[in-house]
Amino acid sequence: MSKERARRRAEREAERARAIRLNEERQARGARRRAALARLVPRPVRVARQGGLLARRHRAQNAVVALGFLLLQALAWLLWGSPLISFGVLVFSLLLLPVLVTLAFDRRT
Repeated sequence: MSKERARRRAEREAERARAIRLNEERQARGARRRAALARLVPRPVRVARQGGLLARRHRAQNAVVALGFLLLQALAWLLWGSPLISFGVLVFSLLLLPVLVTLAFDRRT
């Protein structure tokens, strides 16, 4: 009877060891697959927005400048309708925009 129990225990332990080995092999395959996939797929670059009062003020100023620029272009198209004049207003405003932003918001850096 004792030999029979020992034999069954040995079989259970062998089965348990086989199951553990198969599980470890499966996990190792999964880890290799994930590592290969991570090498192939580039990670997205995370761009963090700056916080604080100064960054918030600059965002608001940029929004005002963009809105003003768009309104100026819309007015040029509505008032003159001519593509040549509107293109001239576009070029002139693109050249003048950095100067106005520097003077209006004191961004010298």
